[in-house]
Amino acid sequence: MADKEATVYIVDLGSTMGRRNSGRSESDLDWSMRYVWDKISTTVAASRKTWTVGVVGVRTDESNNSLHEQNEDGYEHISILQQLGPMNLTSLHNLQKHINVSDTEAGDSVSAIVLAVHMIEEFTKKLKYKRKIILVTDGEGSVDPDDFDEISAKIKDAGIELIVLGVDFDDAEFGFKEEDKSSIKETNERLLKELVDKCDGLYGTMAEAIVELEIPRIKPVRPYKTYDGQLTLGNPDIHPDAMSIGVERYFKTHKATIPQASRVVLSSQPPAGDEMEDVQPTGTFAAVKNARTYKVNDPEAPGGKRDVEFESLAKGYEYGRTAVHISESEHNITKIETTKSFTILGFIHQEKYDPFLNMGTTCQTVAQRLSDADALKLSSLIHSLQELESYAVARIVTKDGKDPALVLLAPHIEPEFECLYDVPLPFAEDVRNYQFPPLDRVITVTGNTIYENNRLLPSRELADAMDDYVDAMDISNWEKDEEGNRNLEYAAVEDVFCPPLHRINQVVQHRAVYPENPLPPVAPILLKYSNPPEDLVSKAKLKLADLIAEANVKKVPPKAKGRREKGERPQPISGLDVDALLNQPQNKRKKIERDNAIPGFKQMVEYASEESEIEDAAKQMGEIIRSLITHSLGDSGYDRAVENLGVFRDVMVRWEMPALYNSFLADFKKRLLSGELGGDRREFWWQMKGARASLGLIDDQSVSEPSTITAEEAAEFFKK
Repeated sequence: MADKEATVYIVDLGSTMGRRNSGRSESDLDWSMRYVWDKISTTVAASRKTWTVGVVGVRTDESNNSLHEQNEDGYEHISILQQLGPMNLTSLHNLQKHINVSDTEAGDSVSAIVLAVHMIEEFTKKLKYKRKIILVTDGEGSVDPDDFDEISAKIKDAGIELIVLGVDFDDAEFGFKEEDKSSIKETNERLLKELVDKCDGLYGTMAEAIVELEIPRIKPVRPYKTYDGQLTLGNPDIHPDAMSIGVERYFKTHKATIPQASRVVLSSQPPAGDEMEDVQPTGTFAAVKNARTYKVNDPEAPGGKRDVEFESLAKGYEYGRTAVHISESEHNITKIETTKSFTILGFIHQEKYDPFLNMGTTCQTVAQRLSDADALKLSSLIHSLQELESYAVARIVTKDGKDPALVLLAPHIEPEFECLYDVPLPFAEDVRNYQFPPLDRVITVTGNTIYENNRLLPSRELADAMDDYVDAMDISNWEKDEEGNRNLEYAAVEDVFCPPLHRINQVVQHRAVYPENPLPPVAPILLKYSNPPEDLVSKAKLKLADLIAEANVKKVPPKAKGRREKGERPQPISGLDVDALLNQPQNKRKKIERDNAIPGFKQMVEYASEESEIEDAAKQMGEIIRSLITHSLGDSGYDRAVENLGVFRDVMVRWEMPALYNSFLADFKKRLLSGELGGDRREFWWQMKGARASLGLIDDQSVSEPSTITAEEAAEFFKK
């Protein structure tokens, strides 16, 4: 059953709340309402009908409450601004119109508390509710102490939590004390503190409450049971001595979802007819409904396409470039029939398990409730795994018909709690094995292994300098405790919040309360761990300098931006005249090798002194591409041909000579589709169509000098 809450906010609207104290740029009322709006908007966002809110104004110009209407004394200048009940965005905006500073200083805060108690009792009756009263005041009004004992007893009997937050109230624990405080405020602070103590409530200064608003609130999540049944070792149906334990499995970690925006349309007309599901209609937005149509090619239909009904569609699986149809009856047969189970397959020593095999969400398995026998059996298994330093490998099917999964069970023991944590294990298809050269040795082309004194291996001095720098940047004990000593973990999991999640919540909440105001800046706590601590960086600065010196780190010149002119050549850092060397007749490249086509083509074009040399390079590259297709066994040469085509096109674009590539591509298409290049090569043509953006004709929008091919002609090239 959902939890129920009844909260009444008492807001002091007296004339003194319009002052600006402690150097603030906004009035005491606006500053205090930051807290109230934050709490109310959180309730609105939760959209729970059982979370009810009421708002009472004290020191108002009018007197609008049930006790005053019954001619009760002491309830003047107190108004009910929002009756206790569910809260939505519309009622929040209506409430904002009533939150204004009044012209009076009359009105008793204690009487407002009594009225709030009366509202809660009338609304909640004897039902189970979390009852709460929050008083926000500057302490400059009236506080009648005559009936504190009776009022506090009534509050405690009703199970109501009383919270008093004062504007610029003194708080030694928070470290705030207001200077030049008026005698009235000083007396009222003492009286309100006395009332709160009698009620076992909370008393504090508004400054602390405002500061705590920046700390993201984690949404409480109810336990979700992913499995409820028997954990077995062996088959109890066949072997009577097989292990069988009644267990329950819950999520331990689960990725929090980022709020998604709904599609709406701005509208000046009130909504009519259909409304967005679970979204309250407003006059600003109108509902958007999606409609999807399915079409197939039909030459006889108008426009060449014909609509089909969704019911006539069938499922097909991609198989190469075709689709294989499987009927619904056959589709059910292809599914693996499974039954709900949780079975241990074997055990593995902890040292032999690689942590990188963890696949995702962690769950915890505990014994079934109210079953001492199952708790004893599960505890025995957990302690056995702990003592033997082992894990269990299990197969789990959470429901009948669900896909099976392999999980690793790890024991966890605390003084008052024992469980098995489990993480999903990968199947063979889930593991990605890549080969990389080793970092601690160099293997030469002759097969020799070198462990030191090589330019690719760090020296002993460099390794020591890196060790010192890593030790200097250690954050495991960098956080300060209450006494200022660094012995706490920095960036503990419970202190690191998801920036996108809470930023979106912050922005949406602000815009809901203040539709016209600019968005607030990102809360500093969300950016706290974006960079390492500044004091830690300063501490490790000398170690970093030693590491840079030992590694001989040099600044690399910035990469030149923009396109070079045709005659411009890059200058090497060494100062060597590469142009003079390559322009010598004996060094100039005249033929492009097929096995090294791309570097040879680029070099031949780069150092060409005449356009005829570039044309020759383009002709050779075209012959190589045609040769790759002609002599390709199946599609073995297609990837190289595509890569050469892409380089050919890019170089011609850069050198503003599109005609060479366009003429080649037109001839290439004709030969390819006619079967001249080794038979039926239409599959390569389909591969080119898939990469048309990088392999198509060079149109007049791709180069600075106009091409003879228009964008429409380039797009039409692949359609014919």
